[in-house]
Amino acid sequence: MTTDSAVFPGRCTCGEVCYRMTSAPLFVHCCHCRWCQRESGAAFALNAMIEAKRFELQQGQVEMLLTPSASGKGQKIARCPRCRVALWSHYAGSGESVCFVRVGTLDEPDRLPPDVHIFTASKQAWVTLADGKPVFEEYYKASALWPAESLARRAALKAEQATQAD
Repeated sequence: MTTDSAVFPGRCTCGEVCYRMTSAPLFVHCCHCRWCQRESGAAFALNAMIEAKRFELQQGQVEMLLTPSASGKGQKIARCPRCRVALWSHYAGSGESVCFVRVGTLDEPDRLPPDVHIFTASKQAWVTLADGKPVFEEYYKASALWPAESLARRAALKAEQATQAD
């Protein structure tokens, strides 16, 4: 992942809701599953995973909507109450400690290209993956792909969650 600054501002279409990521994300997924295709209305979803403590809502309020997911546990999607744009999600597996930020809502989305393509078994046939990034028909092991810094951040997050659960 290439970034020239540690801050990544974003917003909804109407500008009522503004946010920023205060560091580079843990990892960026380009998900080609049918659920993401349906949710995004596009061929894939591009999500930057970042710890919630590194994500700041700067302006406005969002509606958190529980939406079905392939796991059956659902995802909570943060949407602008005015223009209805999906800004980020919380998936059941990570809870609210990780935000899956919709890269397309960043002010400069080209700063965060995908680190990996996942669930490509259901990829649209006309989509060509020639960016040299790893490709998986289903999911992958983070320990095999994530940079050491992201793995350390993930371990710290899991330790925090374990402490809070006690």
